[in-house]
Amino acid sequence: QVQLVESGGGSVQSGGSLRLSCAASRSLYRPNTMEWYRQAPGKQRELVAAISSVDSTNYLDSVKGRFTISRDNAKNTMFLQMNSLKPEDTAVYYCRIRSTTYDYWGQGTQVTVSS
Repeated sequence: QVQLVESGGGSVQSGGSLRLSCAASRSLYRPNTMEWYRQAPGKQRELVAAISSVDSTNYLDSVKGRFTISRDNAKNTMFLQMNSLKPEDTAVYYCRIRSTTYDYWGQGTQVTVSS
């Protein structure tokens, strides 16, 4: 079983930055898609950003221009650089790596943005 280990969450003031990381416990067969989701209290989980094996990316409209997703295939790791953070970005952030044959989720990391 593959584990995804997330790190980089925390508390920051509005306008600040955080960088989330998600590392897989072993190499994963490609092609795959790496994704970041978030879930705020009382809300549904939503897709924040995704990156394909050919580095094609897409973003939730509300984070475009502020968040950047990237991946390091050699290290089986994905990242989410979050700049200009807003209180509405507060949520538990989850990473996900999926393909046609597997689908793994991280345990979640809390991001709290205070005004």
